[in-house]
Amino acid sequence: MGKLLAVALVGIAAALAAERLLAFRNRLNASREVAPVTLPNCRLIKGIETGSEDIDILPNGLAFISSGLKYPGIKSPAPDKPGEIFLMDLNEDNPRAVELRISRGFDLASFNPHGISTYVDKDDNVYLFVVNHPHQKSTVELFKFVEDDNSLVHLKTIRHDLLTSVNDVVAMGPDSFYATNDHYFCDFILMFLEMFLGLNWSNVVYYSPKEVKEVAAGFYSANGINISPDRRYIYVADAFDHNVHVMEKHANWNLTHVKTLQLDTLVDNLSIDPHTGDIWIGCHPNGMKLFYSDPENLPASEVLRIQNILSEEPTVTRVYTDNGSVLQGSSVASVYEGKLLIGTVFHRALYCEL
Repeated sequence: MGKLLAVALVGIAAALAAERLLAFRNRLNASREVAPVTLPNCRLIKGIETGSEDIDILPNGLAFISSGLKYPGIKSPAPDKPGEIFLMDLNEDNPRAVELRISRGFDLASFNPHGISTYVDKDDNVYLFVVNHPHQKSTVELFKFVEDDNSLVHLKTIRHDLLTSVNDVVAMGPDSFYATNDHYFCDFILMFLEMFLGLNWSNVVYYSPKEVKEVAAGFYSANGINISPDRRYIYVADAFDHNVHVMEKHANWNLTHVKTLQLDTLVDNLSIDPHTGDIWIGCHPNGMKLFYSDPENLPASEVLRIQNILSEEPTVTRVYTDNGSVLQGSSVASVYEGKLLIGTVFHRALYCEL
């Protein structure tokens, strides 16, 4: 009887492990391949070699680009090189990326930038919020942009017990923001178990100097976050659930769920066209290729454009796909006046004229 029970328990454990493995592969889209969709007027941006994970473009056409992310489970091309913030002026005929100088006193050696967001106050001061992972921790760094000498002045480092595994932020004011935690745990092994077991413990946090609170929960991996042009709705990308959530923003900063748009790809950062309200998304068609780096089987890139997300039938257009031969692991796509920037987790960046 004891042996029979042991065999039964082993069988149940094996069946559960097999089911979890299949579910994990499905969340990573491990079998998905994409047909190429090309754009005619594109070039790789010189000087960006170690990623361009997030991009935020000011209304005047200045684009901030975070570069050099070291993320658990993803191979970095330059693990010992500090991260950087680049600037591009998209009003130029031939825009180029310029590294921004960061003020003294900031720990550049451990700078590991992830998601970014800008805020412009009534006096046209520009604040840049940068998710940072020094020593695999999570902070949000607040900078003030000085355009005259292409520099960032570090104002403060924001830490909080609710900001545990921050992926992205969207600025709400000069010192307030919404942030996504893409995992509940910050230890790599526990993060992997969280993904493997399919735990939906990821969330969105609102931060201000006066109040910090969870405002949305139940995500598998809350990733990119952004706000509608009328500032009524917050959009949240759930990478491992392959969807975008629309959340209504209230006066007390709480969020309530409005709708979910299901897609067939791992959605990363969200960018908003301020004129049309369209959502542009950098996506990972096959997450397995992103995490299991193989030079013979490169991670692909995919850019989606979502129009009229609040309607009953939003329009989803696949604007660009590449098998990794040009661009690997796309994470963001941002537009300005007919120009498109596509960033990646650890690879290059692409500039296109639409």
